[in-house]
Amino acid sequence: MTDIAGQQKLRALDLDLRRRAAAVIPGGMYGHMSVTRLPPAYPQFYERSEGTTVWDVDGNEYVDFMCSFGPMILGYKHRRVEAAAAGQAAKGDTQPGPAPCMVELAELLVGRVAHADWAIFAKNGTDATTISLMIARAKTGRSKVLAAAGAYHGAAPWSTLRMDGVAPDERASLHYYEYNDAASVERAIEEAGAGEVAAIITSPFKHHAGFDEEEVDPAFARRLRALCDELGAALVMDEVRAGFRLNHGGSWEHLGVAPDLSAWSKAIANGYPLAAILGSGPYADAASRIFVTGSFWFQAVPMAAAVATLNALADEDAVAVMERAGSRLREGFEQVAREVGVPIRQTGPVQLPNLSFPGDTDFAKASAFSAAMLDRGVIVHPRHNWFLCAAHTDGDVDRFLEAAEDGLRAVLQCD
Repeated sequence: MTDIAGQQKLRALDLDLRRRAAAVIPGGMYGHMSVTRLPPAYPQFYERSEGTTVWDVDGNEYVDFMCSFGPMILGYKHRRVEAAAAGQAAKGDTQPGPAPCMVELAELLVGRVAHADWAIFAKNGTDATTISLMIARAKTGRSKVLAAAGAYHGAAPWSTLRMDGVAPDERASLHYYEYNDAASVERAIEEAGAGEVAAIITSPFKHHAGFDEEEVDPAFARRLRALCDELGAALVMDEVRAGFRLNHGGSWEHLGVAPDLSAWSKAIANGYPLAAILGSGPYADAASRIFVTGSFWFQAVPMAAAVATLNALADEDAVAVMERAGSRLREGFEQVAREVGVPIRQTGPVQLPNLSFPGDTDFAKASAFSAAMLDRGVIVHPRHNWFLCAAHTDGDVDRFLEAAEDGLRAVLQCD
């Protein structure tokens, strides 16, 4: 059902909630979850979720290939994670101090991630990236940070890509380079002043929203490490989006490149609110000297969920499962696109796939494709990378591929 009246019928409760939200929440919603960034047919509100399936408030069912923008790495309501969370909740969650599972989780992360000698915890990815840079500044006594132009490292004033409400001096200490371009990093160092650089922050691969993804050039990764060593600056890895989807440890371990600090969130607790900052030994003293906290940062339930998540990721060989599902999706989608006659570009790791259409500068084709996929019960995104999880089955991939034919035929109507 694609006519306007039909869509309104399918979305009656959702539309009513939007009207109510608009009266008490600025804009009715905010952030990357807002449907103002999506085709009009997308639901705003969801009733429940399980495995890889979600149901909106009007009862419509979808296979979710966004995994709630990444947190669901084992699937919704994973049995082991939910059991661990429920067991800890029965004992206590928000308490005068942390539960023993905080120490267990720190030990597990230090054992899992090669560069890590210690861990501290927060709630959101933005917390983790911001704290990583605070530690780098505390260690070096410097203020300047180098970041890739167009990269997103959180919704703090220093990082946000949108400038409304942000004073110019919030970003005065940032200098920019082009991802995978070592010469541009060297120019940024010269601009900042070599003796002023506290850190270079980067990501496992280039995943700027609205652009084709780009795998890291190993030579670029090694050069970043060498430059930080020469400068006495911290190499900070933003693992928030990709962490534990590419590797059971740090994402650059296979390259032999170790960051000094790394920021984690999203998938580490399979949907429970948690973030972690991991670091090497030389940064431990600086980490102990900064002051950061939050009323709910030591909640025990998310930490128990994270312990279960990390154990399940290893026991279920989740990275290999996601690679297999993602490869099957990519290869099958390429075949469907050839048969329908629509050129597509698929970029990035198969676990975090990104789709674009040549010449689609206004995302009209991507939006038409995503809206048609939604109509067939499959959630994807027109501008952001998608996410595979270890719960995605061959049946889910088949459902995607069946829907993709209609999605691509909708793209043909844009020409």
